[in-house]
Amino acid sequence: MEDRDLMENELLVIKGVCDLYLHGAIESSTAEVHCAFKEALNESLNIQNKIYNLMKEKGWYKTENAEQTKIDTVKQNYMSNQ
Repeated sequence: MEDRDLMENELLVIKGVCDLYLHGAIESSTAEVHCAFKEALNESLNIQNKIYNLMKEKGWYKTENAEQTKIDTVKQNYMSNQ
């Protein structure tokens, strides 16, 4: 297995973990439990960001910049639906 494959798998796992912690925080019944999930979510988001940045730095996670006309169209559609 290549390093890139391992990092992609790691990114998918940490995204899943973030999702679970988010739902745990939303559904928590006490402030203490909510705080524990929120802290775990924050730590997981930091890990996710580090993995993403490393993959982007190595050219393994490519992103495209949106064209300004597309951004403007989305803004206009959003504003008209308000």
